[in-house]
Amino acid sequence: MTLHHTNNHTGSNHTGSNHNSNTNHSGGNRHNGDNGDNGDNGDNSGKRQPVVYLARHGTPDWSMTSIRYDIPPGPPLVGQGEVEAARLGEFLQAQGVQKIYASPLVRSLRTAQIAAAVSGIPVEIAEEVAEYRREENDATVWARLQPFFLRIWDEAAVEGPIAIVSHGGPVRVLLEKLGVLPDILWHYRRQFDHQNPLPPAAAWRVSAGAQPGERQLELAFASQSYIPYQPLTVTV
Repeated sequence: MTLHHTNNHTGSNHTGSNHNSNTNHSGGNRHNGDNGDNGDNGDNSGKRQPVVYLARHGTPDWSMTSIRYDIPPGPPLVGQGEVEAARLGEFLQAQGVQKIYASPLVRSLRTAQIAAAVSGIPVEIAEEVAEYRREENDATVWARLQPFFLRIWDEAAVEGPIAIVSHGGPVRVLLEKLGVLPDILWHYRRQFDHQNPLPPAAAWRVSAGAQPGERQLELAFASQSYIPYQPLTVTV
């Protein structure tokens, strides 16, 4: 499967959606491992080009150290996180998202519920996209994420765009397994809290590429400024 990371922007710092620019920073990466590709590029008769948004919860109360962050309920959102969730809902509505799947932890579920209240999009709890637990590793997290992502990818090809509101750890695993290059991921992880590949209530967009088996991945929305990835150019 060939994957392209695209990052469209209009300046050195970017806030919000990046779908309105024509600048394209692409890096092809042929990835034939356990990438979740089922060969369906959304081109079958009666199907749409699938689009899935991988979103993170809004800012939680990290000061609540008396409860575990990785199992329900986990810390709740703070006021800032609720504002971020509403902005995420506006973005998802503008993208025509048809359904939101949310982690059962309160910070993700509440983010999804606020986004749904703004957008009118239905929400369904999905245990598969819960937080990366202490006893897990990347392999076990991927084992629960992969079949779920395949199902949602097929669903998006029929129903329209779908969003997943999860956590930074599971989103990172998904991005890595779907083929985002390490230097691209680290470019973003260095910018955001807890080395996550996206800030609170932001979303990566996964879409079908132009060729069969191709997917495009981009950081599509964030409510805070960030520096977009640009490939290094060397002049000799």
